[in-house]
Amino acid sequence: MPPSDLTLFQTLVLAVVEGLTEFLPVSSTGHMIIVQKLLGIESTPFVKAFTIIIQFGAILSVVCLYWRRFFRLNDEPAPADVGAVGRFLHRWDFYWKLLLAFLPAVVLGLVAKATGLVDRFLESVHVVAATLLVGGVFMLFCDKLFGNGREDTPLTPRRAVCIGLFQCISMIPGVSRSMATIVGGMAQRLTRRNAAEFSFFLAVPTMAAATALDLLEVFFGDTAAASWATSGNVAMLLVGCLVAFAVALLAMKWFVAFLARYGFRAFGVYRILVGALLLALLLAGVDLAVVD
Repeated sequence: MPPSDLTLFQTLVLAVVEGLTEFLPVSSTGHMIIVQKLLGIESTPFVKAFTIIIQFGAILSVVCLYWRRFFRLNDEPAPADVGAVGRFLHRWDFYWKLLLAFLPAVVLGLVAKATGLVDRFLESVHVVAATLLVGGVFMLFCDKLFGNGREDTPLTPRRAVCIGLFQCISMIPGVSRSMATIVGGMAQRLTRRNAAEFSFFLAVPTMAAATALDLLEVFFGDTAAASWATSGNVAMLLVGCLVAFAVALLAMKWFVAFLARYGFRAFGVYRILVGALLLALLLAGVDLAVVD
């Protein structure tokens, strides 16, 4: 295989970590920091692009696993007293609610991007470690706090917006987008299973938009793609995307079943352990850099 900035082993490990952690409430950012440091991976322009692009594999896994529900229109008759707009929204009900949940992150994300808020104040390993620990403690008790909801609770437009507002919390590194949106759904009385599945659906536009913005910087920013787009690096990208896709597919199927049965407690304990590991590395003087 032509030379690449990443070895095949490093590519496989990073892709597996991305696929496993992207949809679990454990923070993919925190895990990528630890893994890159442990493997001694230098943060080159290609490595930065790699960690962004392989997210497309994870996104595709949602569409593949839930394609029957993702590509759907509402076939039920619309209420007789609604006008043309009401009938349109009724027909496109799923996508309308997905859009409502997506918009808060768009607005806040653009503001944070324009002001450099995230880059200046939030992207630090100390913040990741702290939010992993705090989030872990919260998850030990969130099942009792919110319960398991009701199976017949409808996803109304208001509930969709509320879940979208919860998603904005995940802009703090280490919080986990999955954790924020699932908890947001549970706070709206959705069951853990239904909240998790809507979290997956919401990940598609959210991750696609965030990844597209990052890719624009990668391809048209200070470092052009031509500087790293060698045949070896492209081959590693393809391998990474395929592995992230396959692992994310399996992780989602397992996670929904596990969460519905056991709740968040195990993930809370795991987050506390990972946060403690990060703090131990920092206290030991290990130089950790947040993954872009």
